[in-house]
Amino acid sequence: MPLFKKSTAGKPGEWYYCLEHKKVEEGPECPAKDRFGPYANRAEAEHAMQTARERNLQWENDPKWHDAPAGGATDDD
Repeated sequence: MPLFKKSTAGKPGEWYYCLEHKKVEEGPECPAKDRFGPYANRAEAEHAMQTARERNLQWENDPKWHDAPAGGATDDD
């Protein structure tokens, strides 16, 4: 029995968005490195890229996570 299995992780009934093929998948069709998920349903997986954009925007505008250069200077100085 091999120490590491080559199959992708996931279960039928879980939905993913494949970044490589730009499509929604049920269960593991593509490697984990190429997909977002799992999502509870197909509709959530279909909106994966929009959800990622929204979360990135929130992160970029969150003052707790926005690194300011030392001394408070900006790139515009």
